[in-house]
Amino acid sequence: MKKLSSIVALGLLIATTSAQNNVCFTVVSNPNSSDPALSSFTKYVDVFGCSVYAESSVPDEKVLHAAAIWAELIDNDEDGIVDDPALLAELVANEAMMPVFAADENPAMLAFFNNYNGNGVAAVLWQTEMNPSTPGYWGSDATVEEVMHTINGVGHVNIYPAAFDFSPNSSLLSAAMDVARGGQFLSIPSSYPSAAWYHYDDATCDYGCMAIEYLYWMTVTNMGILNDTPTCNGIANEWEPCSPALLQSMDLLGHALITNPAYKLPQNAPDGNYCPPSLHIEEQGINVVKFYPNPSNEIVFIEEHGFITITDSVGKQILSKQISADTNAINVSKFPKGTYIISVNGKSGVFIKN
Repeated sequence: MKKLSSIVALGLLIATTSAQNNVCFTVVSNPNSSDPALSSFTKYVDVFGCSVYAESSVPDEKVLHAAAIWAELIDNDEDGIVDDPALLAELVANEAMMPVFAADENPAMLAFFNNYNGNGVAAVLWQTEMNPSTPGYWGSDATVEEVMHTINGVGHVNIYPAAFDFSPNSSLLSAAMDVARGGQFLSIPSSYPSAAWYHYDDATCDYGCMAIEYLYWMTVTNMGILNDTPTCNGIANEWEPCSPALLQSMDLLGHALITNPAYKLPQNAPDGNYCPPSLHIEEQGINVVKFYPNPSNEIVFIEEHGFITITDSVGKQILSKQISADTNAINVSKFPKGTYIISVNGKSGVFIKN
C-alpha cells in the first residue's frame, strides 16, 4: 500500500483494451485540466461518477484496466448497477479518484500532492505496477489493491464506521485485526506472537494503515486471488491464510465481517473485464440531495421538494413523506446512531446521525 494523508454522469461506451480485456468505458481528455492538482493528467475515465486520471504516457489499456477494476469492485455482479448505493453516494460526494502516474515521485505526482486538498484519494497507482493480463495477482498487478484501498478508505470507513473504522477500539475491523495480530499494537512490535497470522512489519505503517491493509488481505483472500503456492510462500512473512478455507478457519471475526451481506463487500475476484450484458447501457448518474448539517443529531434541513424517503444502511425505510417547501426541517433526533440515505426525486445523499 502507498499511504496518503462536480459530480459527473456516467456514459458507458464500448472500448476494447485487448483481445483479453473487454471494458465498457472510454478514455477521454481530462475535463479538469485547469485544476493545479490535476493539470499534469491528460487522460480521464468516469466510473459511475468516480474518476480515473492518468498521464499521457500511461497506455490506454492500463487506464481502462483501472476503470474496469473499480467498476467490478462496486458492481461485483456486473449488472451495470452498483451493489451499494450508499457507498457510491459517499464516493461521489468525496470526489473519489484514482490517479495513475508514470512513475513514483515524478513531476506529475509531486505537482498533484503539492496542490491536492480533497478527501477522495486514499492510494495512487504507478503504471509500472499495472498488468491487465493478471488482475490483482501478487507481485504483478497492484490495481486491485490500490483501488480497493480507495473504495474502503473513502467510502466504507465513512458510511459504516462501526464496522470499518481504522482507529483502535473503534470497530469490528479493529477488533478482528487485534486478534489477527496477536494483540493490539499501536506501533510495530519487535516480533509478533507466534499465534498471529497477520504480521506486517513496515515501520512507516501506523495502526490505521495496518487496518486498511488487513481489510485488503482478507478481501482478496476470500476472493481466491492469493490461493496458489508461489503467492502463499511470497506473502507468508506478512499474511498466512492465503486460501478462502484458511481465512474462514483461522480468522473467524474477520471472515464474518467481510462476508456480512449488510456491507455488500465484493466477493468475486475482478478479472479486468467490465462489460454488462447490454451493449447500450443506460446512462447512470448520481445527483446529490442538498441538505445540512451533516452529521447531525437533531434537525436536518433539506433544500429540495418532492417525495422524500430515508433508509438506513441495510435498506430499511425509516421515513417517507411529501415535502413542498424549498427548505424542509426533518427531525432525526429519534433516529438510531448510524448512516442513512436520503432520496428525493431521483437524487440521493448519505447522512450520518451522531
